[in-house]
Amino acid sequence: MNTTLIFDFNKNSSISNWKIIDDGVMGGLSQGRFSINNDGNGVFEGAISLENNGGFSSVRHTFNKINVNSESIVRIRLKGDGKTYQFRIKDKNESYFSYITTFQTSEEWQTIDIKLTDLYPSYRGRRLNLPNFNNDSFEEIVFLIGNKKNESFKLLLDKIELK
Repeated sequence: MNTTLIFDFNKNSSISNWKIIDDGVMGGLSQGRFSINNDGNGVFEGAISLENNGGFSSVRHTFNKINVNSESIVRIRLKGDGKTYQFRIKDKNESYFSYITTFQTSEEWQTIDIKLTDLYPSYRGRRLNLPNFNNDSFEEIVFLIGNKKNESFKLLLDKIELK
């Protein structure tokens, strides 16, 4: 099975292609940050606020398209805070909707496998009446937290691969 490295975090990683998008785009007050810690892990952290109809924070990474097939799996090594997060992809950067799934974190290092065909289409929190992901490539990945409550969060990322 071939493996394509999507991102391997380390102390020398450039995270200039990782962008925070918070609910501030809609008037909310949530605050997310993304950095590399002393151990070389990506750190997505911050606080979610439900004020002003807010309630989410996300970090997204865009790249040149990565080809996939119906058996492709994204494997993520991460350490969470016990909270639920969304993993999202876009087939094209300009697509208005994403394909999403959720995953539960523990407070230990874990490896999450996500089969791309299990991702369903969603736009602004609403599931679309379209098929699950069945494209031959994607150009963006996103981690999002939005559990409909005020909370702080912290997600450590080590490696993201396509299998």
